[in-house]
Amino acid sequence: MRERVTVTHPSRLRPRMRPASLTHEIDEQTELGEVYISSLIRSQLRLALAVLTVALGVLAALPLVFRVFPEITAISVLGITLPWLILGVVVYPAFLGAAWFYASNAERIERDFADILNRR
Repeated sequence: MRERVTVTHPSRLRPRMRPASLTHEIDEQTELGEVYISSLIRSQLRLALAVLTVALGVLAALPLVFRVFPEITAISVLGITLPWLILGVVVYPAFLGAAWFYASNAERIERDFADILNRR
């Protein structure tokens, strides 16, 4: 009498290969992980440069505005001329607003990056 043989599908003989997660790719510092990390860094750098450009552009434009419109320099509020009031009082909350804008958008970029990592 012959021995019985079990026939199975060839794919059952191979171990199942799960695609590597992006977190694993980043941890192992593979080329794909490097691409994702460099993309995150570029996005945050682009945001930082945009916020910095706008903030410094507005600050650098103030002397030009005061020079072009000299009537602004004649305005006085509580005994303080308007240019000094703007430079001493208005600029700091504007910088805080720019910092808040940067921080919230940088966190959004990181959340989007984490969502991409968790999606796979």
